[in-house]
Amino acid sequence: MSDARGVSGIRVVIVDDQMMVREGFSVLLNAMPGIEVVGEAVNGREAIARVAELSPDVVLMDIRMPELNGIEATREIVASGAATKVLVLTTFDLDEYVYEALRAGASGFLLKDASARQLAEGVRVVAAGEALLAPTVTKRLISEFTRLDTRTGLRSPAMEQIGELTERETEVLVLIAQGLSNAEIAGHLVVAESTIKTHVSRILVKLGLRDRTQAAVFAYEARLVTPG
Repeated sequence: MSDARGVSGIRVVIVDDQMMVREGFSVLLNAMPGIEVVGEAVNGREAIARVAELSPDVVLMDIRMPELNGIEATREIVASGAATKVLVLTTFDLDEYVYEALRAGASGFLLKDASARQLAEGVRVVAAGEALLAPTVTKRLISEFTRLDTRTGLRSPAMEQIGELTERETEVLVLIAQGLSNAEIAGHLVVAESTIKTHVSRILVKLGLRDRTQAAVFAYEARLVTPG
């Protein structure tokens, strides 16, 4: 990926209450071209302060932390209007808190046992504005929490919001939820990639969503895509 962010590359803050995790990820990421770890935090409150102070491109966010957890920290970072993308770190891909973090505005999630290559690629993907959601894992997550939503009475997106989309925009939204990139969607629909980018931008504006990850979650919650 060409880097237009300057010589320092993609600026990353690592948030985890375990020092070994922070130090390990720092070493791995600083060894990768075009990525620079500019700060660390031990809890969600510190994470919010680091984002305000350093304006990183990406935050690697642990979920379970003292004082303020990763979900609440993500929600506050997103609400602040910061351009920073949040990449959630988790031990299990079916962690119930991962789904809540995605709903709070996280751009994706990564397992803590990811390789150095996967870690660097994840940072690059979310920094570029893409969603980091493997389709198979997404389906398992959404399947589990569609069930949870039914049990707890959480409300699904209003159907009138879906009605604001054109037929082609709805089709693009479904393909986003299935994990396809803009290039893959363009190939599937036999149109230019620039056309898909325009559709994606309009979908996000019409639905009031932050990024592709929230669009994918919205599509599952609205039952446009069926887990399985």
